Amino acid sequence: MAIFSGGALFGTGWGPLVCGFIAQNTTWRWIFYMQTITCGSAVALICIIFKETRGSVLLSRKAKTLNKWYEAREAAGYYGFSMPDTLTGKSVSQRIRWKVKEDEERGSLLSMIRVSLFRPFRLLFTEPVVFFFSLWVAFSWAVLYLTLAAIPLVFQRNHGFSLQQANSVFASMCIASALATVLSIYQEKIAKAHGKLANTPEGRLYFACIESALMPIGMFMFGWTSFSGIHWIVPTIAIGIATIGIFSIYLSTFNYLADTYHRYASSALAAQSFCRNMLGKSFPTNSADHHGANVVGQAEFSRS
Repeated sequence: MAIFSGGALFGTGWGPLVCGFIAQNTTWRWIFYMQTITCGSAVALICIIFKETRGSVLLSRKAKTLNKWYEAREAAGYYGFSMPDTLTGKSVSQRIRWKVKEDEERGSLLSMIRVSLFRPFRLLFTEPVVFFFSLWVAFSWAVLYLTLAAIPLVFQRNHGFSLQQANSVFASMCIASALATVLSIYQEKIAKAHGKLANTPEGRLYFACIESALMPIGMFMFGWTSFSGIHWIVPTIAIGIATIGIFSIYLSTFNYLADTYHRYASSALAAQSFCRNMLGKSFPTNSADHHGANVVGQAEFSRS
């Protein structure tokens, strides 16, 4: 979960960093070409390399393989197997086929889609834990998206950066995500070694109570140091500090909901993902979006 969360934040910074160089030196269309090529290659690699790990799917595959072997024996003329009767103790010839309980209980595709769409919203509006934790992580994610629009504005207007130079500042977000991932893996081990972390879902929240404060600290620092008279490295460091705070909120919420709702964890996580993306898309201001579009257009015009 730490690597997954770190990858999400690392990619959030890595995308604008790469796209700044693409937009200024080639054409904005190559941003979408590059994303299509990268995603397509990743999906193909996953389909080839990744192995199935879900227990019910593995059991179903095993049952189908065994049943196919039994059918082949019956086709060759071998019918039934000598099996002990639990009542009489005698051996009787029986025809064997294997079935998996999950396959028998699985509903139709339409019913599964209906449940998958309905249950996250039911948890979101009937479970206070899901609602308020989703609101917490959604706000932090919205602040992250607002930062994506603010960085080009600040560093191009106040520091005279070009498009690719301004987007290179996102490297701070990438570095902070990698550091936060390593820290989150080892801090829990250290706490357990000293008996400070209870083996409960609430234990996932202890570090976030402290580290989440880095998000407002980093944001205030970014706002107070964004003037042209202050060296650009100071607001860049502030972005990294805020990223670590956002990471701690993101990871703790994921782990807490997964540990709390067990078999319904995917629905709880889907509810918080819905809130996170809906609030995230509403935070960046229109002026920032228009300015970013103008910058890309100017870079394209200059290249032409």
